[in-house]
This record gives sequence, C-alpha cells and structure tokens, in this order.
Amino acid sequence: MLDLLSVHKLLDAYGLELIEVDAGASIPASYWGEPEAGLAGKCIFVRPDTPSHSLLHETAHYVCMSENRRLNLWRNAGGSAEEENAVCFLQIILADYLPGLGRKKLINDMDEWGYTFREGDANKWFNGDGRSAQQWLLTMNIIDTKERPTWHLRDSA
Repeated sequence: MLDLLSVHKLLDAYGLELIEVDAGASIPASYWGEPEAGLAGKCIFVRPDTPSHSLLHETAHYVCMSENRRLNLWRNAGGSAEEENAVCFLQIILADYLPGLGRKKLINDMDEWGYTFREGDANKWFNGDGRSAQQWLLTMNIIDTKERPTWHLRDSA
C-alpha cells in the first residue's frame, strides 16, 4: 500500500486531485476497468486495490498530454505512440517519488501486468529504446537532463 500523503503530494505538484473510491466500488473513468485507475479532468480515481503502475500511468498521461486535450479529458487520454512511450518512461521516474515503490518495483509491476515492449521487459526498454521517450520528455520540459521531474505539464500541441 502506498503512502497516500506522498501520492497526494505528487499529484498536487501537477494540479491533480486523488479521488479514493471504496473497495469494490466502480472506478469512474477507468479505461481498462477495475481495478485500474480512472482519469477525468484533473482527477485520478483509485480504490485500495488499484495497482501503483496504473495510478502513475494515468498521472503521466495527464502530464504528457497537450493542454487542449486536458480540457475535455474523460477516460481516454489518447495521444501518439511517441507520447505513450513518454508516459511509460515518466511513470517509472515518478515511482522514485513514492516511498516504498521506486523504479525497480514499478518496472516489475509493469511486467507482471503485461506491458509489452519490443526489447522484452520494461527494464530493457527503459534503458534501451526508452531513451527516445526520455528525449521527448526533455523536449517538452517535463524532465531535466538528470531524469528529474520539472513538475511542469506539457504546454504545446
């Protein structure tokens, strides 16, 4: 179980609000269905059994999408394949900001869930082809050259 204060702090940095729904309840705006996180407007919906990777993936979608897409956001983040790769890369970086999670555990969670990458597992991708996603995040001023979040949202189309 993640430290919810740390989750709130991370989401707050991006202007997002964590909405906790009761165990067994339907998760609004969940693209994959329960127990995966939901994304609507500035809200991330989770319940106690929502996987950490799902929470961070939806958070990263919000950060990486254009401002125009954020305005009408409900469930489907959309975006290009390049942006989806950036989302996956960013969620791994963000895991380091949640005590008890970190990159290694998140990468394992991604592999267990079934994320697929051409190079095989998520770790090989992150350190291989994922470098193009790193460049995208740098260009959009979402991370810095030391792979730290800038805590800025993407602001261009």
